[in-house]
Amino acid sequence: MDFNKVKGLFDSLQNRVNDTQTDVTKFTDGNSSAGTRVRRAMQAIKSLAQELRIEIQAQKNSEF
Repeated sequence: MDFNKVKGLFDSLQNRVNDTQTDVTKFTDGNSSAGTRVRRAMQAIKSLAQELRIEIQAQKNSEF
């Protein structure tokens, strides 16, 4: 099994969320352009989360 792939995907997901924090703060301070960047980042996070779910399920199923 390739647990490193799961760890890598999770690390990427976590990094993307952390990188978005600055734009979230800017958006809450009134910068509407930052809101667009946050929405774009959330879409990428959604894709990464789905990819992670699929990889975990595939590894889980291959065990049995």
